[in-house]
Amino acid sequence: MAGIPRPWRSSTMTTTDPAQTPATPRPWLVLGVYCAGFFTALLDGTIVNIAVPALIGGLGATYDQVLWVLDAYLLVFTVLLITAGRLGDVFGHRRLFLTGVTLFTAASALCGLAGSGGWLLAARVLQAVGAALLFPQVISTILTVFPGPVRGRAFGVFGAIAGLAPVAGPIAGGLILDHLGWRWIFLINVPIGVVTIALALIHAPAGRPAAGQGLDLTGVALATAGLTAVVFGLIEGERHDWGTIAGPISIGSVLVAGVALLALFGLWERRRGGRALIPPALFAARDFALGNGVGFAFHAGMMAIPLVVVLYLQTARGHGPLETGLTLLPGAALTALGSAWSGRLSDRYGGAPILAAGLATLAAGLVVLVLTAGPRGGAWSALPGLIVIGIGNGATYAPLQQVTMDGVDPRLAGAASGVANTIRQVGAVVGLAVLGALLSTRLSAAVPDEAARQAALLPAHLREGFLAAAADGAARFSPPAPPPGLGAGEAALFRRLGQEAFTTAFTAAMHTTLLVTAAVLAAAAACCVLLLRRPELAVRRG
Repeated sequence: MAGIPRPWRSSTMTTTDPAQTPATPRPWLVLGVYCAGFFTALLDGTIVNIAVPALIGGLGATYDQVLWVLDAYLLVFTVLLITAGRLGDVFGHRRLFLTGVTLFTAASALCGLAGSGGWLLAARVLQAVGAALLFPQVISTILTVFPGPVRGRAFGVFGAIAGLAPVAGPIAGGLILDHLGWRWIFLINVPIGVVTIALALIHAPAGRPAAGQGLDLTGVALATAGLTAVVFGLIEGERHDWGTIAGPISIGSVLVAGVALLALFGLWERRRGGRALIPPALFAARDFALGNGVGFAFHAGMMAIPLVVVLYLQTARGHGPLETGLTLLPGAALTALGSAWSGRLSDRYGGAPILAAGLATLAAGLVVLVLTAGPRGGAWSALPGLIVIGIGNGATYAPLQQVTMDGVDPRLAGAASGVANTIRQVGAVVGLAVLGALLSTRLSAAVPDEAARQAALLPAHLREGFLAAAADGAARFSPPAPPPGLGAGEAALFRRLGQEAFTTAFTAAMHTTLLVTAAVLAAAAACCVLLLRRPELAVRRG
């Protein structure tokens, strides 16, 4: 039958190898259903970003409330992944996926019906719980449903979704806001969720929970508390200038407390042995530990790139959200196509060489972006670098999943998926915090010199105010606004010179940030050599 991968073709003249037989008659349909839920949850992490002004106006919410609508989703999602993955092992992956999709869908309806900022925030927390419950089950299902020789292709589909969703969010959000209003950013999830639940009930294999497994509640409490403190500190650090939050509580003390709790969690897990929340057997597979290290570095570098590029295109260059999204779209399309193709290559040659090539291409794409994206020129000037980045991304997601998960016992698939995704999410948060701080520091350092050059073109009575407004704008990542009371001509000159000073300074800060990110990704590519140690990963024919 055409279109069916070779290892799954059956014949009366041959004997089927159980190791190469899928665990369900329609594995690709099952993967499609699971990816629909996964895509919707991942999309919702970015689609709301573009709706901040609409939420403030439509709900009368404060700016801090809306920021927490964004941050609470990331915090809760990251913190619960380990527990959610282990719950899949204990109670069954399909059961946890259905629970997660149901909760996510109901919470989406509550978000769309929200009448206040507090209501929306509470509903977003429920959304994040649902997303965390369903997310690890996708990777777990790939590991348990697909045989090894074609698993890379399945991870390629997963990688295509993972690469496309963050870019599709702003584009979809812009279209929905223009035509339907902010509530439909959430309400559109409801019919998708209902269909996903129905298809999962019909087609997804029920599976059998692992016998004799229980949930380590003490481990859950320690891991959740520790991760909450660390992720909260990283998310809120910039907002509090890495200083005091309230009274004696500071960002530093919160981070120290989180690290201490995670250390206690590690000691507790060693005592629990096979009954631990994170079974020690997971790390007996050397590639699992190495793959997670590379995954941490990849997400730390990769998650900051969209933030920096979007700020460059919108704030520094003045392009609208939809135009920005369309500029990012070719790279996202290449990521999706490349993920599917790199999955096939990983099945044939092993994931490690493909992963190394992808990370190296990503680093090269960032260098190209630095060389082509300057303070002048249209959005097209960023396209060459974004296209190379898209190609590198497409060659990274699928093999990263494969090299990390290949040696994992399927009975521990949920725990492995939860750990791997938590490490990558924490990597993303660390990357956003560190690279965001680097960008902010470099911008604050560059703005005064650029503002002084432009101030010389202003009338003398406007220069001092211009310098102060430029410094204030740098702190807020925005060009300086002219003071009230100026004539039309002076206000226009003030605004134009302020935009030029900000754009030049931001571009310089962006270049530094992207080059540091390129160095991180190049180092991760070099680490992939350690994943080539086994001959069977060097050449795999399926």
